[in-house]
Amino acid sequence: MGYAQLVIGPAGSGKSTYCSSLNRHCETVGRTMHIVNLDPAAENFDYPVAMDIRELISLEDVMEELGLGPNGGLIYCMEHLEENLDDWLTEELDNYLDDDYLVFDCPGQIELFSHVPVLRNFVEHLKRKGFNVCAVYMLDSQFMTDVTKFISGCMASLSAMVQLELPHVNILSKMDLVSDKKNIEDFLNPEPRALLSELNQRMGPQFAKLNKSLIELVDDYSMVSFVPLDLRKERSIQYVLAQIDNCIQYGEDADVKVKDFDADDD
Repeated sequence: MGYAQLVIGPAGSGKSTYCSSLNRHCETVGRTMHIVNLDPAAENFDYPVAMDIRELISLEDVMEELGLGPNGGLIYCMEHLEENLDDWLTEELDNYLDDDYLVFDCPGQIELFSHVPVLRNFVEHLKRKGFNVCAVYMLDSQFMTDVTKFISGCMASLSAMVQLELPHVNILSKMDLVSDKKNIEDFLNPEPRALLSELNQRMGPQFAKLNKSLIELVDDYSMVSFVPLDLRKERSIQYVLAQIDNCIQYGEDADVKVKDFDADDD
């Protein structure tokens, strides 16, 4: 059984930075983790790339050959990946052991994990190959400045949760850049009634029923829980990783590895 994180979230939410910091943390603690680039438009990496979608297809080539724009070209690239799951991806996955840990750094176009079925089919393929998969949804903490933005972020995350049908960990990234953390802390584990009251104050009375339904939806799906991530603190990275490991049951069924050695060695 393998283990995998699917790192998703809006463009600029800190997905690649998270993957880079996770790689450094694992190197420090002596843990092995392989990071996979699923962004056909990526150019520079701060982490060693174990697998790279650009070996299959790149956005630059698609835009040049087909005359597509960035968004249309990206969708084309991901659909091409979907068509090659049984060939390219299967061949790449065969290079890893049953208990290896993969982290997939995904593109930031929201429609990939909320509308089109590409990533859903990608996840289903990983499951068929014996991987326990967890969706790690990154949301910029600087986005969480008031209740309306909080609800918007929850809805986007909920859309990904419904589309992917995976264990889901919501992370507030870039906490090191937040000047007033008190405002953020109010949204980490908020009281639904307090959210509804503040939402009604900011919007007209004609939206009262809609506000109530939104808050109930967020509360029912337990979407009012976010894990803050401050990349300056090792404890913060360690805590986030522990939450994800718990979701995918990492290590619970792992076998003890015995290193091969020659009889003549000491």
